[in-house]
Amino acid sequence: MSHSPKVYLTRRETFSASHRLHSIHLSDSDNIQIFDKCNNPNGHGHNYVVEVTVVGHIDNKTGMVMNISNLKELIQIYVLNLLDHKHLDLDVEYFRTKNIVSTTENLIVFIWKQLSLPIQQQYNNVQLYEIKLYETEKNIVTYRGE
Repeated sequence: MSHSPKVYLTRRETFSASHRLHSIHLSDSDNIQIFDKCNNPNGHGHNYVVEVTVVGHIDNKTGMVMNISNLKELIQIYVLNLLDHKHLDLDVEYFRTKNIVSTTENLIVFIWKQLSLPIQQQYNNVQLYEIKLYETEKNIVTYRGE
């Protein structure tokens, strides 16, 4: 049985958020030493860029892996509505209640958890493949759910 080609589809979005890098598992002096200016008590902000990549076979009827408008909507509902113009440590339950340090590494895992199930539930032939999160132009984190 021949399958249609497997294609990777990426949607790029941006959001702005502030945070403070601070771990309750470290002393105040260790926090300052490790996180430096990112440990500022009032936090600091980033204009993040997130790239969400899904993978699937091209549907013979539509010619698409999935409608990119639907992917855009899922990112809006499950990611941007929760993160855009928020203070990650104060406004996002995941970081606030679990005392998770709001590093880009932890943020990308949160984004994966937010999108993975909705994509899987709504599109049985499409999977979340990769997320890339640009904290700055030079600092980029990639996660594939591993």
